Amino acid sequence: MKHLTYLLMGALVTLSACTKEKKIKTLKDEVVTNYADLVYASYEDSYDKAVELKTAVNTLVATPTQTNFNAAKTAWKAAREPYGQTEAYRFYDGPIDDADGPEGDLNAWPLDENYIDYVRDGSGGTVNNGIIGDVTNHPIINKTTIAALNEKGGEKNISIGYHAIEFLLWGQDHLDVNVNAGQGGDRLYTDYTSTAANYQRRGEYINACAELLVETLAELKAEWADGGSYRTSFLALDADEAITKILAGIGILSKSELAGERMFVALEANAADNPQEDEHSCFADNTHRDIITNAQGINNVLAGVYVNSAGTTIGDADKSILKLLEEIDEDQAASLSAAMADAMTKVNAIPTPFDKYVTEETVSSNGPILQAINALRTQGDNIAETATALGLTISTDLPE
Repeated sequence: MKHLTYLLMGALVTLSACTKEKKIKTLKDEVVTNYADLVYASYEDSYDKAVELKTAVNTLVATPTQTNFNAAKTAWKAAREPYGQTEAYRFYDGPIDDADGPEGDLNAWPLDENYIDYVRDGSGGTVNNGIIGDVTNHPIINKTTIAALNEKGGEKNISIGYHAIEFLLWGQDHLDVNVNAGQGGDRLYTDYTSTAANYQRRGEYINACAELLVETLAELKAEWADGGSYRTSFLALDADEAITKILAGIGILSKSELAGERMFVALEANAADNPQEDEHSCFADNTHRDIITNAQGINNVLAGVYVNSAGTTIGDADKSILKLLEEIDEDQAASLSAAMADAMTKVNAIPTPFDKYVTEETVSSNGPILQAINALRTQGDNIAETATALGLTISTDLPE
């Protein structure tokens, strides 16, 4: 009888192990599908907001008034909110940044203002008219011509994307004049009226930029839609391979790209004459929102949900990386949750405007910007440890 009891107990243990293994396998597949749903929802939201931005820009050019100028700026900031969260879908050769990916057409920075339009020197004089003022070499301004000029002759020669539109709305952000107010650049709406040099070409340029933005986001949305090319291939991957990509993307963003390239580089170089050189959205003084939305994107992926601009929640927390981790390693799940919460708290505590406060810290001062950097680095390490707990291996270093 005792022997039979042992056999029954062994059978129950084996059955329980098989049941849990099956549950985890099913959950992994659900995590991958839920992630694809989040990506699509994020790009759909970004596309919709870009369409609103395009409409606002078109209205400004057609009827240049202070009201329409302000509305275009508001639309630009609103468009950045969903797009900033899509940065969590990078760094694994997905459609945004594979060999033919359009990331550089959307979000490349830092931007050399001289390449696009006039800038002013210290005495208020105009310096260099850029593409807009160069009628001889660029007689026609349209989508084709400005797209072909993007990063031509140098990586800072950025001619299209969010930051090109940003510069054409705000103009230069003069640190000594505007930094305390946090108002960004001081371009006037009259740059789009007949009182300004090259006003018509400037209008053609910003309209073409906005149209390209919409078209590019439409392509990304289509890639991740049901039946879309990349979504289909992504869902066909082995679940472990897909989850490795997911974790690598957010691990690299957290530790190397956001904490490193976008924040620590600016902090380390803060003694330079122009700290905005290393600031993401310097013209609009919107860098703090870039940082927060990038961090929120990482949080979205781990938690399995995305809240769109209309306030609708997409996704399912029960089909998330965190839920999967809880099934496998509760201690690591708790550690990751704590790191996520700390990272979001710290990035939200960064004072604004970023370009002012980054000059008031050093790499050894343990100020709020450095605290946010360290929290993001810790989160990146936790994401790598999460991969290990799931039996996977990732690097949090930027790809060569």
